[in-house]
Amino acid sequence: MSIRLTTGQAIVRYLMNQRVEFDGISDRFFAGMWGIFGHGNIGGVAEALQEAGPSFPYYLGRNEQAMVHSAVAFAKLKSRRQAFACLSSIGPGATNMVTGAATATVNRLPVLLLSGDAFSERLQDPVLQQVGCEHAGDVTANDAFRSVVRFWDRITRPEQLISTLPEVMRTLVSPADTGAVFLALPQDIQTYAFDFPDQMFEPRVWPISRQRADRRQINRAAGWVRDSKRPLIVAGGGVRYSEAFDVLRNFAERTGIPVAETHAGKGSLNYDHPLSLGGAGVAGTRAANLIAESADLVIGVGTRYTDFTTASKTAFQNSDVRFVNVNVFEQDAYKHAAVPLVGDARVVLLDLDQQLGGYETSQAYRDEVQRLNREWDAEVERLYNLGKDPISQGEIIGSVEASAEPRDVVVTSAGSLPGDLLKLWRCRDPLSYQVEYGYSVMGYEIAGGVGAKLADPAREVYVMVGDGSFLMMNSEIATAVQEGLKLIIVVIDNRGFSSVGRVSEQVGSEGFGCHYRARTESGWYSGESLDVDFEALCRGLGAGAVTVKTRADLDAALCSARAATTTQCIVIATDWHERVPGYASCWWDMATPEVAAIPAVRAARETYEKEKSRERYLMVPGHPHWGADD
Repeated sequence: MSIRLTTGQAIVRYLMNQRVEFDGISDRFFAGMWGIFGHGNIGGVAEALQEAGPSFPYYLGRNEQAMVHSAVAFAKLKSRRQAFACLSSIGPGATNMVTGAATATVNRLPVLLLSGDAFSERLQDPVLQQVGCEHAGDVTANDAFRSVVRFWDRITRPEQLISTLPEVMRTLVSPADTGAVFLALPQDIQTYAFDFPDQMFEPRVWPISRQRADRRQINRAAGWVRDSKRPLIVAGGGVRYSEAFDVLRNFAERTGIPVAETHAGKGSLNYDHPLSLGGAGVAGTRAANLIAESADLVIGVGTRYTDFTTASKTAFQNSDVRFVNVNVFEQDAYKHAAVPLVGDARVVLLDLDQQLGGYETSQAYRDEVQRLNREWDAEVERLYNLGKDPISQGEIIGSVEASAEPRDVVVTSAGSLPGDLLKLWRCRDPLSYQVEYGYSVMGYEIAGGVGAKLADPAREVYVMVGDGSFLMMNSEIATAVQEGLKLIIVVIDNRGFSSVGRVSEQVGSEGFGCHYRARTESGWYSGESLDVDFEALCRGLGAGAVTVKTRADLDAALCSARAATTTQCIVIATDWHERVPGYASCWWDMATPEVAAIPAVRAARETYEKEKSRERYLMVPGHPHWGADD
């Protein structure tokens, strides 16, 4: 038996019938489709969405990049058990999604991207918004996605969907391979019909399995753990997506091994747990970095070991440090000459724990960790109550945290806010911290708030965004209003790119090009600071808005925003120079010119060379434990 459908109709009908099963719980995988229509999709997938109606919800975005970011945030809070598809037209609508695709892939979060393409028959070439190539007739703007997605295909005949769509699903639901998936859909092919087999549209359940690590490697890792005196767990996103919070906590408590966290893993332990060290690396806490510096064993659980986590390979200074890595993604499991435990975090930690016998760290080590935990909490309290005028960013975070309930969510990305939140935000719920920092993409924040609110409407969502990111993409305030979603958006105005300004100072460039100032006759941006009426912008997009100056006014505005039922924006200014300080000896490798006419750059180069000498190349053969057969 068969059913005659267009390519667009077949895609929508197929997506509607895909389900996932995890730990015995089955759910529909696609929550619907975001889209912006144009001539590249209006007669194809767009028409199919109209036919599907409420059975497959359609969400109208304001910017193609933003709608992908909303989908990313949705999948993140859903722990990858549910996702969105995103639809664009041809040309600029498609390339707007490239940044979103990279964000999804770097963060290993599932999103399906569908884009219109040039006519497959080519009779009309070049069509509106087609990027022509004189060297290859089949190259279009959509080829730009190849390097930022996990699976790419161009559909040139309707029946190709029969083999392609299952591969799309396999990639999206795979714990190891997930990320952005892209299908280029020539606008004529979207409208072509084919007699598809009925079986293609029967409901299908895709199991998400819990892979176990090799038993020999488990035994080897257990031996390394038993030999260690100062072990450290670095918890990454793998803890979240495996839902291994309780297992990690029990493992840490039984063994006495403390836990530091990446952005994706923050919340793995509550902030006040005596074995919690908080954020790891460049933007981490003093507690985590002091323990990391002397650790003789690092157990990475679901982490990519980015340069921020390893402090550009300066965080782990013990000459005998060894690594055990738990990860479903083989490449990450093998990093740093580790014992690779390729598998799901929850089951691998359970299996590892069984092999450790009665291993425990010393009471002195536990006491040291607990003391550092308490000292850091006291430092957070200090930073939350500086009494600065204008208010500091740390104090703003403190006010937002005080306003929030344990299960409420904070969303941000890029700039100085993620680093400050990693250090300061005190998680009381494992899903309260929804910060994107895998790609550190500006403009994610408000769109990410929309996705988080769609994922769990019962949680209050606080979006914290700097003026730089806000000016890049504030359009999704209108989307939130359109969808009846209530966000609390805190816009922090420091008249420039404060975070990159700090990096500019690190390389000796003194904040050049980072302040928002008027251009002067000399050609430099050294004139008056530019004032933007953020409150008016927020109101113009449909949100309630207020500008505040003091801590008391901020607290009152947050209280009012919480009581409201619609999206509310709070605008507050900070000092561009006021920043939460870094801690311990962690360093971020920011390449600095070898020669320069500017004295500050020459001085920065001297510091750079000194710091760079501490970097360790842990992955090269010759590491003392490479290939050890314990």
